[in-house]
Amino acid sequence: MTFGKKFSEIGLFYCAFIWGSTFVVTKGALAAVDPVVMVAIRFFISALVLLPFVLKEKSFFNHLKEAAVLSFFLAALYVTQTVGLLYTTASNSGFITGLFIMFIPLFLFFLKGKRPSTPEALSSLVAVAGMWFLTGGVAGINKGDWLTLIAAMSYSAHLIFTDKYVKANYNVTQLAFHQFWLVGVIALAIALFSGSDMGVKTANGWLVIVFLALFPTLSAFFIQMNAQRYSDPFKVGIIFTLEPVFAALFAWTAGGEEFVSVKAFGGFLIFSAMLISEFGKIKSRFSGFSALSGKK
Repeated sequence: MTFGKKFSEIGLFYCAFIWGSTFVVTKGALAAVDPVVMVAIRFFISALVLLPFVLKEKSFFNHLKEAAVLSFFLAALYVTQTVGLLYTTASNSGFITGLFIMFIPLFLFFLKGKRPSTPEALSSLVAVAGMWFLTGGVAGINKGDWLTLIAAMSYSAHLIFTDKYVKANYNVTQLAFHQFWLVGVIALAIALFSGSDMGVKTANGWLVIVFLALFPTLSAFFIQMNAQRYSDPFKVGIIFTLEPVFAALFAWTAGGEEFVSVKAFGGFLIFSAMLISEFGKIKSRFSGFSALSGKK
Protein backbone atom coordinates (compact mmCIF):
# COMPACT_ATOMS: atom_id res chain seq x y z
CA MET A 1 0.00 0.00 0.00
CA THR A 2 1.52 3.27 -1.09
CA PHE A 3 1.35 6.56 0.81
CA GLY A 4 -1.02 7.80 -1.89
CA LYS A 5 -3.43 4.97 -1.20
CA LYS A 6 -3.28 5.49 2.56
CA PHE A 7 -3.94 9.19 2.14
CA SER A 8 -6.80 8.48 -0.27
CA GLU A 9 -8.64 6.36 2.28
CA ILE A 10 -8.28 9.10 4.89
CA GLY A 11 -9.64 11.52 2.30
CA LEU A 12 -12.70 9.33 1.68
CA PHE A 13 -13.47 9.28 5.41
CA TYR A 14 -13.17 13.07 5.37
CA CYS A 15 -15.73 13.21 2.54
CA ALA A 16 -18.22 11.08 4.49
CA PHE A 17 -17.57 13.17 7.61
CA ILE A 18 -18.01 16.56 5.96
CA TRP A 19 -21.11 15.45 4.00
CA GLY A 20 -22.60 14.10 7.22
CA SER A 21 -22.10 17.50 8.87
CA THR A 22 -24.16 19.32 6.25
CA PHE A 23 -27.53 18.04 7.46
CA VAL A 24 -27.28 20.09 10.67
CA VAL A 25 -25.65 23.06 8.92
CA THR A 26 -28.21 23.43 6.13
CA LYS A 27 -31.33 22.69 8.17
CA GLY A 28 -31.90 26.29 9.27
CA ALA A 29 -30.59 27.89 6.07
CA LEU A 30 -33.33 26.44 3.85
CA ALA A 31 -35.71 29.05 5.26
CA ALA A 32 -33.51 31.73 3.67
CA VAL A 33 -32.99 30.28 0.18
CA ASP A 34 -34.70 27.93 -2.26
CA PRO A 35 -32.98 24.48 -2.16
CA VAL A 36 -32.33 24.30 -5.92
CA VAL A 37 -31.05 27.89 -5.94
CA MET A 38 -28.74 26.92 -3.09
CA VAL A 39 -27.37 24.06 -5.21
CA ALA A 40 -26.78 26.42 -8.15
CA ILE A 41 -24.97 29.07 -6.10
CA ARG A 42 -22.76 26.64 -4.18
CA PHE A 43 -21.56 24.90 -7.35
CA PHE A 44 -20.92 28.20 -9.13
CA ILE A 45 -18.79 29.37 -6.17
CA SER A 46 -16.83 26.10 -6.20
CA ALA A 47 -16.17 26.48 -9.93
CA LEU A 48 -15.10 30.10 -9.44
CA VAL A 49 -12.50 29.07 -6.85
CA LEU A 50 -11.04 26.49 -9.26
CA LEU A 51 -11.08 28.84 -12.27
CA PRO A 52 -7.58 30.39 -11.72
CA PHE A 53 -6.05 26.89 -11.63
CA VAL A 54 -7.86 25.78 -14.79
CA LEU A 55 -6.76 28.91 -16.65
CA LYS A 56 -3.15 27.77 -16.17
CA GLU A 57 -3.82 24.58 -18.15
CA LYS A 58 -2.91 24.41 -21.85
CA SER A 59 -6.46 23.69 -23.00
CA PHE A 60 -9.36 25.22 -21.09
CA PHE A 61 -11.94 22.79 -22.46
CA ASN A 62 -10.12 19.53 -21.71
CA HIS A 63 -12.45 16.75 -20.49
CA LEU A 64 -15.60 18.82 -21.03
CA LYS A 65 -17.43 15.80 -22.46
CA GLU A 66 -16.54 13.59 -19.48
CA ALA A 67 -17.41 16.38 -17.03
CA ALA A 68 -20.80 16.73 -18.71
CA VAL A 69 -21.51 13.06 -17.98
CA LEU A 70 -20.51 13.50 -14.33
CA SER A 71 -22.49 16.74 -13.99
CA PHE A 72 -25.62 15.03 -15.35
CA PHE A 73 -25.52 12.38 -12.62
CA LEU A 74 -24.47 14.83 -9.90
CA ALA A 75 -27.24 17.29 -10.79
CA ALA A 76 -29.75 14.42 -10.94
CA LEU A 77 -28.62 13.35 -7.47
CA TYR A 78 -29.01 16.78 -5.87
CA VAL A 79 -32.18 17.87 -7.67
CA THR A 80 -34.19 14.66 -7.27
CA GLN A 81 -33.15 14.31 -3.65
CA THR A 82 -34.06 17.95 -2.91
CA VAL A 83 -37.41 17.85 -4.72
CA GLY A 84 -38.13 14.45 -3.20
CA LEU A 85 -37.86 15.96 0.27
CA LEU A 86 -40.92 18.09 -0.54
CA TYR A 87 -43.02 14.91 -0.59
CA THR A 88 -41.28 12.45 1.71
CA THR A 89 -39.74 12.38 5.18
CA ALA A 90 -36.08 12.99 6.00
CA SER A 91 -35.77 9.43 7.32
CA ASN A 92 -37.17 7.96 4.09
CA SER A 93 -34.82 10.17 2.07
CA GLY A 94 -31.79 9.17 4.14
CA PHE A 95 -32.51 5.46 3.86
CA ILE A 96 -33.37 5.42 0.14
CA THR A 97 -30.36 7.57 -0.79
CA GLY A 98 -28.21 5.08 1.13
CA LEU A 99 -29.41 2.32 -1.19
CA PHE A 100 -26.79 3.57 -3.66
CA ILE A 101 -24.49 0.92 -2.16
CA MET A 102 -26.78 -1.77 -3.64
CA PHE A 103 -26.70 -0.21 -7.12
CA ILE A 104 -22.89 -0.06 -7.37
CA PRO A 105 -22.36 -3.85 -7.83
CA LEU A 106 -25.48 -3.98 -10.04
CA PHE A 107 -24.20 -1.25 -12.37
CA LEU A 108 -20.69 -2.73 -12.37
CA PHE A 109 -22.17 -6.03 -13.51
CA PHE A 110 -24.14 -4.47 -16.38
CA LEU A 111 -21.39 -2.05 -17.45
CA LYS A 112 -18.31 -4.21 -16.93
CA GLY A 113 -19.61 -7.74 -16.40
CA LYS A 114 -18.07 -7.75 -12.91
CA ARG A 115 -19.89 -10.01 -10.45
CA PRO A 116 -19.88 -8.97 -6.79
CA SER A 117 -17.84 -11.17 -4.47
CA THR A 118 -19.48 -12.86 -1.47
CA PRO A 119 -17.98 -10.34 1.01
CA GLU A 120 -19.18 -7.45 -1.19
CA ALA A 121 -22.72 -8.84 -1.37
CA LEU A 122 -22.77 -9.51 2.38
CA SER A 123 -21.37 -6.10 3.28
CA SER A 124 -24.00 -4.43 1.04
CA LEU A 125 -26.80 -6.21 2.89
CA VAL A 126 -25.32 -5.40 6.30
CA ALA A 127 -24.90 -1.73 5.30
CA VAL A 128 -28.52 -1.51 4.14
CA ALA A 129 -29.69 -3.15 7.39
CA GLY A 130 -27.63 -0.61 9.32
CA MET A 131 -29.18 2.29 7.43
CA TRP A 132 -32.63 0.82 8.13
CA PHE A 133 -32.00 0.98 11.88
CA LEU A 134 -30.25 4.35 11.66
CA THR A 135 -32.90 6.15 9.60
CA GLY A 136 -36.01 4.19 10.54
CA GLY A 137 -36.43 2.60 7.12
CA VAL A 138 -39.21 3.48 4.71
CA ALA A 139 -42.75 4.36 5.78
CA GLY A 140 -45.46 4.93 3.16
CA ILE A 141 -44.00 4.91 -0.36
CA ASN A 142 -44.87 8.07 -2.34
CA LYS A 143 -43.58 9.98 -5.36
CA GLY A 144 -40.93 11.64 -3.22
CA ASP A 145 -39.50 8.21 -2.45
CA TRP A 146 -39.38 7.31 -6.14
CA LEU A 147 -37.55 10.57 -6.87
CA THR A 148 -35.09 9.78 -4.08
CA LEU A 149 -34.53 6.33 -5.58
CA ILE A 150 -33.40 8.12 -8.76
CA ALA A 151 -31.00 10.10 -6.55
CA ALA A 152 -29.55 6.83 -5.17
CA MET A 153 -29.07 5.44 -8.68
CA SER A 154 -27.45 8.70 -9.79
CA TYR A 155 -25.11 8.56 -6.78
CA SER A 156 -23.94 5.08 -7.82
CA ALA A 157 -23.51 6.05 -11.47
CA HIS A 158 -21.50 9.13 -10.49
CA LEU A 159 -19.10 6.99 -8.44
CA ILE A 160 -18.63 4.48 -11.26
CA PHE A 161 -18.04 7.04 -14.02
CA THR A 162 -15.72 9.04 -11.73
CA ASP A 163 -13.75 5.82 -11.24
CA LYS A 164 -13.52 5.34 -15.01
CA TYR A 165 -12.25 8.85 -15.73
CA VAL A 166 -9.76 9.29 -12.88
CA LYS A 167 -8.19 5.88 -13.53
CA ALA A 168 -7.68 7.00 -17.14
CA ASN A 169 -5.47 9.77 -15.65
CA TYR A 170 -7.71 12.64 -16.74
CA ASN A 171 -6.92 16.02 -15.21
CA VAL A 172 -8.92 16.05 -11.95
CA THR A 173 -8.87 19.85 -11.62
CA GLN A 174 -10.46 20.31 -15.04
CA LEU A 175 -12.93 17.48 -14.48
CA ALA A 176 -14.01 19.05 -11.19
CA PHE A 177 -14.21 22.59 -12.58
CA HIS A 178 -16.33 21.73 -15.62
CA GLN A 179 -18.48 19.41 -13.52
CA PHE A 180 -19.15 22.14 -10.94
CA TRP A 181 -20.19 24.94 -13.32
CA LEU A 182 -22.31 22.57 -15.39
CA VAL A 183 -24.20 21.43 -12.27
CA GLY A 184 -24.68 25.11 -11.44
CA VAL A 185 -26.11 25.78 -14.90
CA ILE A 186 -28.48 22.79 -14.68
CA ALA A 187 -29.72 23.78 -11.22
CA LEU A 188 -30.11 27.43 -12.27
CA ALA A 189 -32.13 26.42 -15.34
CA ILE A 190 -34.43 24.27 -13.17
CA ALA A 191 -34.85 27.11 -10.66
CA LEU A 192 -35.71 29.62 -13.41
CA PHE A 193 -38.09 27.21 -15.13
CA SER A 194 -39.93 26.46 -11.88
CA GLY A 195 -40.17 30.15 -10.95
CA SER A 196 -38.14 29.80 -7.75
CA ASP A 197 -37.25 32.82 -5.64
CA MET A 198 -33.64 33.53 -6.64
CA GLY A 199 -32.73 35.58 -3.57
CA VAL A 200 -30.85 34.67 -0.38
CA LYS A 201 -32.74 36.39 2.44
CA THR A 202 -30.21 36.36 5.30
CA ALA A 203 -26.48 36.74 5.91
CA ASN A 204 -26.51 33.35 7.63
CA GLY A 205 -27.90 31.85 4.44
CA TRP A 206 -24.89 33.19 2.50
CA LEU A 207 -22.49 31.89 5.16
CA VAL A 208 -23.99 28.41 4.87
CA ILE A 209 -23.81 28.49 1.07
CA VAL A 210 -20.14 29.55 1.14
CA PHE A 211 -19.39 26.77 3.65
CA LEU A 212 -21.16 24.22 1.43
CA ALA A 213 -19.28 25.49 -1.63
CA LEU A 214 -15.81 25.34 -0.06
CA PHE A 215 -16.02 22.15 2.01
CA PRO A 216 -18.75 19.62 1.08
CA THR A 217 -18.54 20.60 -2.60
CA LEU A 218 -15.07 21.84 -3.56
CA SER A 219 -12.81 20.03 -1.09
CA ALA A 220 -14.86 16.83 -0.72
CA PHE A 221 -15.54 16.16 -4.40
CA PHE A 222 -11.99 17.13 -5.35
CA ILE A 223 -10.60 14.73 -2.72
CA GLN A 224 -13.05 12.02 -3.78
CA MET A 225 -11.93 12.22 -7.40
CA ASN A 226 -8.25 12.01 -6.46
CA ALA A 227 -8.87 9.23 -3.94
CA GLN A 228 -10.73 7.09 -6.45
CA ARG A 229 -7.48 6.64 -8.37
CA TYR A 230 -6.50 4.16 -5.65
CA SER A 231 -9.81 2.58 -4.59
CA ASP A 232 -12.47 0.55 -6.37
CA PRO A 233 -16.01 1.99 -6.56
CA PHE A 234 -17.50 -0.51 -4.11
CA LYS A 235 -14.97 0.29 -1.39
CA VAL A 236 -15.59 4.01 -1.91
CA GLY A 237 -19.32 3.35 -1.60
CA ILE A 238 -18.90 1.38 1.63
CA ILE A 239 -16.91 4.23 3.18
CA PHE A 240 -19.54 6.71 2.01
CA THR A 241 -22.28 4.76 3.82
CA LEU A 242 -20.73 6.26 6.96
CA GLU A 243 -22.23 9.61 5.92
CA PRO A 244 -25.56 9.02 7.75
CA VAL A 245 -23.57 7.79 10.77
CA PHE A 246 -21.68 11.09 10.92
CA ALA A 247 -24.97 12.92 10.32
CA ALA A 248 -26.47 11.19 13.35
CA LEU A 249 -23.41 11.99 15.47
CA PHE A 250 -23.69 15.67 14.53
CA ALA A 251 -27.42 15.60 15.27
CA TRP A 252 -26.80 14.11 18.73
CA THR A 253 -24.05 16.61 19.54
CA ALA A 254 -24.19 19.92 17.66
CA GLY A 255 -27.87 19.46 16.79
CA GLY A 256 -28.92 18.68 20.36
CA GLU A 257 -31.10 15.72 19.32
CA GLU A 258 -31.79 12.83 21.71
CA PHE A 259 -29.44 9.82 21.51
CA VAL A 260 -31.30 6.75 20.23
CA SER A 261 -29.76 3.33 20.90
CA VAL A 262 -31.47 1.66 17.93
CA LYS A 263 -29.93 4.23 15.58
CA ALA A 264 -26.55 3.72 17.23
CA PHE A 265 -26.90 -0.02 16.51
CA GLY A 266 -27.54 0.90 12.87
CA GLY A 267 -24.31 2.89 12.84
CA PHE A 268 -22.49 -0.12 14.27
CA LEU A 269 -23.84 -2.33 11.47
CA ILE A 270 -22.67 0.14 8.82
CA PHE A 271 -19.19 0.16 10.35
CA SER A 272 -19.31 -3.65 10.44
CA ALA A 273 -20.15 -3.70 6.72
CA MET A 274 -16.93 -1.85 6.01
CA LEU A 275 -14.95 -4.38 8.07
CA ILE A 276 -16.60 -7.30 6.24
CA SER A 277 -15.62 -5.78 2.89
CA GLU A 278 -12.02 -5.29 4.01
CA PHE A 279 -11.81 -8.77 5.55
CA GLY A 280 -12.88 -10.27 2.24
CA LYS A 281 -10.05 -8.47 0.44
CA ILE A 282 -7.47 -9.49 3.05
CA LYS A 283 -8.62 -13.11 2.80
CA SER A 284 -8.42 -12.95 -1.01
CA ARG A 285 -4.88 -11.55 -0.89
CA PHE A 286 -3.82 -14.22 1.62
CA SER A 287 -5.27 -16.98 -0.57
CA GLY A 288 -3.41 -15.57 -3.56
CA PHE A 289 -0.14 -15.47 -1.59
CA SER A 290 -0.62 -19.06 -0.44
CA ALA A 291 -1.20 -20.20 -4.01
CA LEU A 292 1.95 -18.42 -5.24
CA SER A 293 4.05 -19.90 -2.46
CA GLY A 294 2.73 -23.43 -3.09
CA LYS A 295 0.92 -23.71 0.25
CA LYS A 296 -2.33 -25.68 0.52
